[in-house]
Amino acid sequence: MRVLVTGAAGYMGNHVVKELINHGHEVIASDLRYDGIDPKAEISKVNIFSGDKNIYEQCGRPDLCIHLAWQDGFVHNSPKHIENLSKHFEFLKNLIDAGCKRIAVMGTMHEVGYWEGKIDENTPCNPLSLYGVAKNTLRQSLLLYAKDKDVNIYWLRAYYIIGDDLKNNSIFSKLLQTANEGKKEFPFTTGVTQYDFISIDELARQIVAASTQDEIAGIINVCSGEPVALKDKVEAFIKEKKLDIKLIYGAFKERPYDSKIIYGDNEKIQKILKG
Repeated sequence: MRVLVTGAAGYMGNHVVKELINHGHEVIASDLRYDGIDPKAEISKVNIFSGDKNIYEQCGRPDLCIHLAWQDGFVHNSPKHIENLSKHFEFLKNLIDAGCKRIAVMGTMHEVGYWEGKIDENTPCNPLSLYGVAKNTLRQSLLLYAKDKDVNIYWLRAYYIIGDDLKNNSIFSKLLQTANEGKKEFPFTTGVTQYDFISIDELARQIVAASTQDEIAGIINVCSGEPVALKDKVEAFIKEKKLDIKLIYGAFKERPYDSKIIYGDNEKIQKILKG
């Protein structure tokens, strides 16, 4: 396929571009910067948020758009999430109207808000951050708009992503930064919250697999399907990286929208991966 990847130089984008190319797809890479993008990709400097109704033609008439671009994705209460929301919808609407048959968009567990247990496509959403509100609204708007149109929408809901740790702004990147600064202690929560962890490489594999098939669409959890306590994952990370650092448990409280246990139903993605 000819695939447009927005946010191609971002944390997820680089991995998704490489996975697509490894599977023989032709990639059009779109971003505000282009460092680290696989040189086999075609670079597009088109402003995807221009509002131009001809954006599909300008971007090379892709068979599929994997929309990863999102400003301040690691800053959950940034006003940019709401300010940019209509631009995302307009871009995707214009692609659909011009004839793009496959649209894949990154979702997040933060659409759901506080929820304990497994999340599937029918789990009610009550987001508790501006990031979650914006993603939730985009999903609802996009699925409603595309309901009677000849297009497959893949809403790829991600959970806790690990790997490429200096770039992901997670607790793991903060641990590495703290260790590099020579500090021996790391203030931590209780660590008992259980998350659905997935490596960035496995996530890229799932994103590409889900987006390039036509049998299953709609909300698809890209995840492991298994909850693991944060403290267990962090302790294992410290051991694996041989970091001389000690966790100070209970120094921080959990965020009010962090559930005690939250993980994705991986039935759909496992069906897709098995072909």
